[in-house]
Amino acid sequence: MAKTFRFPDVGEGITEGEIVRWLVQEGDEVKADQSFAEIETDKAIVEMPSPYAGTVLKLFAKEKDIVKVGQPLISIGAKGEPPVEEAGAAPAAAKSQAAGPAATPKVRKAASDLGIDLAGVRGTGPEGRITEDDVRAAKDKAMAAPLPKAVPKVKAKFDLFGSLERIPLRGIRRATAKRMRESVSTAAHVTHFDEADAAALVRLRETMLPEAEAKSIKLTFLPFIVKALIAALKLHPMLNSSLDDEEEEIVVKKYYNIGIAVDVPEGLIVPVVKMADQKTVFDIAAEIRTLAEAARGRALDLADLKGGTFSITNVGVLGGEGATPIINYPEVAILATMRLADRVRAENGRMVIKKTLPLCLSFDHRIVDGAEAARFMNDLKKSLEEKAALEASLKVAD
Repeated sequence: MAKTFRFPDVGEGITEGEIVRWLVQEGDEVKADQSFAEIETDKAIVEMPSPYAGTVLKLFAKEKDIVKVGQPLISIGAKGEPPVEEAGAAPAAAKSQAAGPAATPKVRKAASDLGIDLAGVRGTGPEGRITEDDVRAAKDKAMAAPLPKAVPKVKAKFDLFGSLERIPLRGIRRATAKRMRESVSTAAHVTHFDEADAAALVRLRETMLPEAEAKSIKLTFLPFIVKALIAALKLHPMLNSSLDDEEEEIVVKKYYNIGIAVDVPEGLIVPVVKMADQKTVFDIAAEIRTLAEAARGRALDLADLKGGTFSITNVGVLGGEGATPIINYPEVAILATMRLADRVRAENGRMVIKKTLPLCLSFDHRIVDGAEAARFMNDLKKSLEEKAALEASLKVAD
């Protein structure tokens, strides 16, 4: 018997995906657990495994189509068998039929064959039951209704000033746009700007470079910042939390999963370094590089993108003196690190050249007050500036 597989609810708030590529065609034979499509969600590109074995009877979408959770993807059955839509999550119409008036299986089949939603049919049978005549009458009424006039949609290729190029908002870029809008419209964004003296950080990294090279690890400043950040988060747990709006509760996370924003051509991806407090600087450096390479190659697993408690965006790798990063909602805060460089600063009444690291903290003012954000930044700077505090932050948690 033919069965239809629908786009499943994979959790994490994912409601839709884009068909990147069909791995099978209608008429192909598939085995159970064989991947039949690549689907891009706002988290990653995933291969969808077939729960059934048999012949592909119908593909319900084209490549580049957006499919919603519960929408049919593929029908599989015996060769020559007509495709049906009866497995997986029921669509709204099917649910409404199940919850509507009682109707015999024969009547339900007639309604399905004619494309009639029983929820909108008034029954004339005993106790208001719907009969086949009722279904046929509903079909005749629908056929008699005037069809809406098709209005062609015209997309201008020119405006008053010149030619235009239209680029479909798809994939990661589309997901990023939705998440940024959700964040800005939900969290109360405030950004705190500060600057750390990076002399101790630079010296410590230089002393650890030989060991990193021996381990074939590219040791940047970012892993040190991650460890210093965790030391500050332990002192200010509200910045390692989220807000449960429905229960009106602040959920403080007792673990430290740090998201690292990765710039890819299609947009922005934030893979997560799990339990970063329990890892060494070398471990974190190696994991960041692995995650970044996987992100750029679109080879991340959904698990790599889940569970973040705080995010860092390393804008400084490209330059800049300041930024106002958007919080990776539902997290409470995000840190933007800018370009570490020599800058002229006043010290004891004279001008000196110092290596400094600008830091920009965006936080949700519903949960974190400005004074708490300033105290957090002071402790973060201490963990970056003072040799003893910096070395202490590198210790691995028990």
